[in-house]
Amino acid sequence: MKSTLRGSLLTTLAGLSVACSAADQSTTPLSVDASAAARSAPGAVAVASNATSGNAVIVFARRANGSLEAPTSYSTGGSGTGGGLGNQGAVTLSGDRQHLLVVNAGSNDVSAFSVAGTTLTLVNRVASGGMQPISVTEYRGVVYVLNAGGSGNISGFRLSSAGMLSPIAGATQPLSGAAVGPAQVGFSRTGSSVVVTEKGTNTITLYDVDGAGVASAPRPQASAGMTPFGFAFDTRGRLIVSEAFGGAPGASAVSSYGANLSGGLLVRSASVGNTQSAACWVAITPDGRYAYVTNTASGNVSGYSVDGDGALTLLLANGVSGTTGAGPIDMAITPDGRRLFTLDGGAHQLSIFVRRADGSLEASPPTTGLPVGANGMAAW
Repeated sequence: MKSTLRGSLLTTLAGLSVACSAADQSTTPLSVDASAAARSAPGAVAVASNATSGNAVIVFARRANGSLEAPTSYSTGGSGTGGGLGNQGAVTLSGDRQHLLVVNAGSNDVSAFSVAGTTLTLVNRVASGGMQPISVTEYRGVVYVLNAGGSGNISGFRLSSAGMLSPIAGATQPLSGAAVGPAQVGFSRTGSSVVVTEKGTNTITLYDVDGAGVASAPRPQASAGMTPFGFAFDTRGRLIVSEAFGGAPGASAVSSYGANLSGGLLVRSASVGNTQSAACWVAITPDGRYAYVTNTASGNVSGYSVDGDGALTLLLANGVSGTTGAGPIDMAITPDGRRLFTLDGGAHQLSIFVRRADGSLEASPPTTGLPVGANGMAAW
């Protein structure tokens, strides 16, 4: 990777001092009526403050019409770094939606909360098994944390029904090498493997996970495109990964993969570009039909359709399904698939969109006032 492009990406992700890109949104009429939208179940959107003075989860109760109420703050007991982490997945809702997991990158630990509606209760906080945890994932009570500091590693934990985290013996594994620039850790749809994206080496690293929750040695595989960043699995288990291409202007792309018989990844769509810059977080609708990516340097969201074989098609030729505030990093879709939220790190706000049945997005007024350095997002 050229040093100038790498520097551009680091500046974008850490400082987020980028200008928004204005573009027209789709004018396709909503295919659901207003009364149906109003019946959307209320829930919440949660973001971590990542503050050095004490990390906290900022919870916005979500009304049935999708708007957000004034936030409530819950201390994690740990501390953040106050700046960009070059990551995705700092805040993760458990599969049963009963617990919320939050990394504390400044104090090298992870906090677990119980979730009751829109109210959180801190259950416990444990050492992350390494330095500077930046991402966390959960599958049926097994948790893996990605530690980016030092030589970097992943470390496994058990999450009890009460929300207690405890280390799994023998469940710490290295990354593919030192200083690889990891971005995210995530379980596959079946929980049989854990995936880590490595920005600095253009690598996607796989780990097999056994019945006891213990991860195997790393199995690195070359990414289809440069700077693999955020990712998500669709309903059929295909892996969809954003590619920032070192922050190069207009080079954002997304690739999709399926599993092959040897246990690796088989490319379905390689680096489908969207003409935007610094693609980061990926979110997929619950039905698996659409995938979205935030373009941090462009200040917008690109939408893709996902076909039955996992192939990707850009929804709009200009790549702009929705315009956000400056520096969108994290993104979340509600469980009913109707609402999409982005955390706009440069604008210190949440952008809010209604998702149409054809995959296009309709913007709603944003929620402002997030703290500088806010990182991670979950919605329910």
